[in-house]
Amino acid sequence: MTSPRELAVASWNIHKGVGTDRRRDLARTSAVIAEIGADILALQEVDTRYGTRSGLLDLERLRHDLGLIPVGLQTAGPAHGWHGNLLMVRNALVQEVHRLVLPGFEPRGAMVTDIEIEGQPLRIVNAHLGLLGSSRLAQARALIEKVAGLEARPTLLMGDLNEWRRGGASLKLLGRHFTLAPPRPSFPSRRPILALDRMMTIEAALSDVAIHDSALARRASDHLPLTARLRLAGTGPA
Repeated sequence: MTSPRELAVASWNIHKGVGTDRRRDLARTSAVIAEIGADILALQEVDTRYGTRSGLLDLERLRHDLGLIPVGLQTAGPAHGWHGNLLMVRNALVQEVHRLVLPGFEPRGAMVTDIEIEGQPLRIVNAHLGLLGSSRLAQARALIEKVAGLEARPTLLMGDLNEWRRGGASLKLLGRHFTLAPPRPSFPSRRPILALDRMMTIEAALSDVAIHDSALARRASDHLPLTARLRLAGTGPA
């Protein structure tokens, strides 16, 4: 159990609910979300890729069973998220949501969400960067410029950054503006060797950064969930 001033946070690319057995099983995806037990959960690839880009999760069931509320985007259509990115929070007040279209060869996007949780302001950036190094670098610049243009507040950036090199250009650039959490191999889920999923902060501290490595998680997606505990700057023990 985390203390009231220490939040459980997680990021997971659910691979559209398709597991390593090549079956789409959204009940299994939801079961892993329940295992994670996060207060703040950033998900990637929550919508179908083509056609109507329909959302795949049973959001009402997640709300009822786990108390996780999806951050609404106030857009028409069946998609859950923005370019497949979805943020879910527990016991938080959502104040403002910014949708970014990220530059690059592939269609990519990010969500920048301001919330108040446990009486503290927090900004969460949920992103899924591209497969090409040049695109990732341009996307990292776009994220930095967006955050820099907003009113300062503690910030947590997490998502599938698709950078397998510890010294990759996009990570180096992000590391000049954010405090990078230690890398944890999350991909491929059956035998993880690449730290594609990352977390980083401004004016906040992460601890217990780890991979949620359960038998179910190894089957549910090609990525394993990345978890941590978040403490906002200036908050002491509860």
